Amino acid sequence: MPYLGGEETVRELRRALSNPHVQSDQLRYRNTILKVIRVMSQGVDVSGLFSEMVKACATVDIVQKKLVYVFLCSYAALNPELSLLVINTLRKDCQDPNPMVRSLALRNMTNLRLPSLVEYVEQPLTAGLRDRAACVRRVAVLGWAKLHNLQPSSEIDAVVVNELYSMLRDPDPVVMVNCLRALEEILRGEGGVAINKPITHHLLNRLKDCDIWGQCEVLKILQRYQPQSEDELFDILSLLDTSLVSPHPPVMAATLSLFLSLCSALPSVSLAALERMRGPLLAACGSASREMRFTALCHIQLLLRSVPGLMGAHYKRFFCGYAEPAYIKQRKMQVLVELVNDENVAMLLDELKGYCTDVNTDTAQAAISAIGRIGRSYSDRCLEILTGLLGLKQDHITSAVVQTMRDLIWVCPQCSDTVCFALEGSEETLQDAEGRQALLWLLGVYGERISNAPYTLEVFIDGVRSEASLGVKMELLTATIRLFLCRPAETQDMLGRLLHYCIEEETDMCVRDQALLYYRLLHCGMEETRKVLQGRRSDPSLGVLIGRPAEPVNQWASSFNTLEPLKQATVESESASRGSPEHVTFDHKPDTVLSETLTCSYAEDAKPGSDSAALRSDSSAIVLASSAAAVAATPLSLSLSPALNPEEFERLWLQRQPLHAEKGAEVTEEDCVWREECIQCPAISQCSPQSLQAAMQLVNIQTLAFTPPHTLPWRVYLYTHTQQACSADTSHSTLILGELLYTGESQQRGERKGTADGQVGVEGSKDKQVKEQTETTAGRLGERENGKDEGVKVTLLQQPRDDKALEGFVVILTTVLHTLASERA
Repeated sequence: MPYLGGEETVRELRRALSNPHVQSDQLRYRNTILKVIRVMSQGVDVSGLFSEMVKACATVDIVQKKLVYVFLCSYAALNPELSLLVINTLRKDCQDPNPMVRSLALRNMTNLRLPSLVEYVEQPLTAGLRDRAACVRRVAVLGWAKLHNLQPSSEIDAVVVNELYSMLRDPDPVVMVNCLRALEEILRGEGGVAINKPITHHLLNRLKDCDIWGQCEVLKILQRYQPQSEDELFDILSLLDTSLVSPHPPVMAATLSLFLSLCSALPSVSLAALERMRGPLLAACGSASREMRFTALCHIQLLLRSVPGLMGAHYKRFFCGYAEPAYIKQRKMQVLVELVNDENVAMLLDELKGYCTDVNTDTAQAAISAIGRIGRSYSDRCLEILTGLLGLKQDHITSAVVQTMRDLIWVCPQCSDTVCFALEGSEETLQDAEGRQALLWLLGVYGERISNAPYTLEVFIDGVRSEASLGVKMELLTATIRLFLCRPAETQDMLGRLLHYCIEEETDMCVRDQALLYYRLLHCGMEETRKVLQGRRSDPSLGVLIGRPAEPVNQWASSFNTLEPLKQATVESESASRGSPEHVTFDHKPDTVLSETLTCSYAEDAKPGSDSAALRSDSSAIVLASSAAAVAATPLSLSLSPALNPEEFERLWLQRQPLHAEKGAEVTEEDCVWREECIQCPAISQCSPQSLQAAMQLVNIQTLAFTPPHTLPWRVYLYTHTQQACSADTSHSTLILGELLYTGESQQRGERKGTADGQVGVEGSKDKQVKEQTETTAGRLGERENGKDEGVKVTLLQQPRDDKALEGFVVILTTVLHTLASERA
């Protein structure tokens, strides 16, 4: 938005700049130019003064030159023709005896960012590489990188590249680091700067001469080098030893990242390096900078995944300070949970108990959640604290405690009696939707142990008309049905009232559809309803907090000293907004057999007496059996980390697409492989996006985009990371991108044929409907066997190539799609 009164201000400045009396007075002229810069910083469009400012750059006053160059670089793109007038002055300044003037001219010549001026800039930049002043060489080196960025399609002369390589031995360390940065930018298409043994040893020997960020840049680039022998490896590690305990956290983190990269095949050396990092990391946690403290805490969490006892003796260093911000307190509590053991559990719980009454509600709820996670190993002590917190009768505390008890009882079923006894009377304090959802889940699953469960539910049912939360309504429906199965006499009347309201009066379609589902399910009988709704009450297989196996360092080494640890949530996030524990997707365990989860829902979907169910189960029994066996035999695990955003997915997909389109169904490159499959499950296109996404996330496959159901052509884009154990300490990871495509051409041909022949009426006896459905299903099966039915086309891109991992992923994806398609058939 233009600054108010800008036109009049510009006119006054133009008159002042054109006034001969002002131009003759150097101080007044400089002050007028300073006013132009000040007005420009306020948002006024002063591009109309470009010609006057071009005249002002012809001066010997360095301060005035700097001011004029700031203006010219800001408006050069709007005045490309007038910018040509500046080139002569800049080229003349490049030959000035003052090195400061020469470097200033070179810097601003490349900052004009005009392709038409490239031919005038190359010669001064080439001369600047050989300048006797280090400040000029620094600017000239970075100038070539800017020039390449301005015209990335044009190639930089090989002579210039060789000159930059030779300048890696420049006596000025800043010039050396700038050469690395420039070569990295210029040679990005070739993989960046080439690192060999002489360059590596030269950079390591010059490392101590660089500043902090120069050292970080050198250490990052050195990660590409692979030592040729074990002796050379240990020589490099000896040179890095002093940097590993550097007082500067950025240098220390970059050095450890290089250590882990070089020692990927030596886990004992990596663990020893992590042990040496204890002191510098603890020092960084006490830094005056909040950002530095938070970053150090995030990286400590990463290290504790492989060395759980690394900070065990220093757990008091992670106690929260009163004046610390909430995000640091919450991260410290997450670290404290990882450090708990038999010796310090009493002190840690006492400390966390004090945080539960913090004035910041987020901190208080995080402390309660931390106590709940410790309760997986020390349930009695933690339940005593949580029960005492319920007596405070504060809304946010009660809500967090109920949610924590819900999550704790899901992992530790032995706590159910204590939790059921403590819940009585807590419904009076709950106000937020997440807490009420947690309470309703507990009332539904353990209602036979809670004496006042029907009366508590009746209060919720009487107020359902004024309930604003969709999640609470849906949880109330499920809880009431579950309680009806174990206490029918006390619940029958209120269940009827609830179903009547949800079916007849409720405006939200999700609640109405769920009520209709339960109503029709009850018509099938109590036993059928019990099979569907009374599933597992807990999942002890998630394990306890203490005694978990340490992860190999290689699983997270690549994300160290990046932004990834800062974006990661808790190891097992317990956010209350995720609803019931049955709907929470925990990290996929490598030893979990996928077929048990998928076959369960597949079998329960069909009624035992249904002909269509029998046909459906017979038709895909062979597919599911073979898929389940293959999945169980494949030592493959899928992971969603590191996350991939849509922009990065599109970039990776499109840059390989032309080659794939030219060469056919399967294309193999050095670092990736394309593959096409056809899966016979056209009914998958009718599946809702929510069901598809939930099923994919169950096996750690992330969907990024999909078309609405019943829309043709139907597409889904997804990705995952595969991890296969190569040995006891190492694992191999690949990235898989995928596209599911269903065009529906055969379906459209069938619809046109049906329209021409006429439609069959749907009225008739029940036996006739079953017969027609059986014939239709048998006909579809016959078409599939003859290859006439169209399937879903699956296009996969994997990098780097791993045929066994790709085969395992195809088996998992096929099983998921067949299971979902069978439910829609």
